[in-house]
Amino acid sequence: MRTSTTDPITLNDIHDPEGHPFVVEGSGESALKIYFESEETKREYLGISVEHPGEDFKFNLNNPV
Repeated sequence: MRTSTTDPITLNDIHDPEGHPFVVEGSGESALKIYFESEETKREYLGISVEHPGEDFKFNLNNPV
């Protein structure tokens, strides 16, 4: 698991992450543990909608020309 101690909302480094809120994105060796300065920035991060291009196959973006 990889670890990020930079809050993705404020871009501030968290020097002592113990006790700070975090989320784990992914699983296994490629998982990413992301620490946040506060519960507020964690909620803001979790509120960001994510596109899932691998799940929507209505359009073919392949351009073989």
